[in-house]
Amino acid sequence: MSDSCHSKSSTAYPSDCEIRENYRSLIREKAEQGKPALDRRVILEKASKIKILLLDVDGVLTDGTLLYSASGEESKAFHTQDGFGVRLLHEAGIETGLITARNSEAVNRRGIELKMRYLYQGASNKLLAFQEILRESGCRPFEISYMGDDWLDLVLLQRAGFSLAPANCVNAVREVVHYVTSLPGGRGAVREACELLLESKGLLAELQQKYANR
Repeated sequence: MSDSCHSKSSTAYPSDCEIRENYRSLIREKAEQGKPALDRRVILEKASKIKILLLDVDGVLTDGTLLYSASGEESKAFHTQDGFGVRLLHEAGIETGLITARNSEAVNRRGIELKMRYLYQGASNKLLAFQEILRESGCRPFEISYMGDDWLDLVLLQRAGFSLAPANCVNAVREVVHYVTSLPGGRGAVREACELLLESKGLLAELQQKYANR
């Protein structure tokens, strides 16, 4: 990032200059690797700095399917392995949260059940939620990871220090994120992301051993 960007940024969240430079840097990194995905070492280095993982819901924590009862109530299906991945992050001292544009009691219940610290529903402007989390946590953008799958997530994917997307993401998202999981949303993508963060901090094998010895 350029010195001029650093000198102009006096807030906890990045300036437009920093956002543009972050995007350019990502494109340069991918071009230097000569392939669409970043080198594993680069990915792990970026992931190692993360203190908070934020997630979109539809298409990320779920497969994107919306189910309505005859009375109009909405229900969602969540994967237990994703939930256990979130639990592992908490054990490692990494906080988690949800930022979604929709409102759902099922999402609220799941977030509380998983003991997520940050729960933002009805967030039509996801950037405002992101900025509030930065202020509350005291973290810098490079310490935040965000996982999204569609256009509404681009505003955060281009600001987060480590951006992720599930295998089912749209092309516009695939082009800008640091890492795309091999699994789709609602089918283990979040668990894969959680294990990647744990691996980057050298904690994955330790946690595996802990549960193997129970």
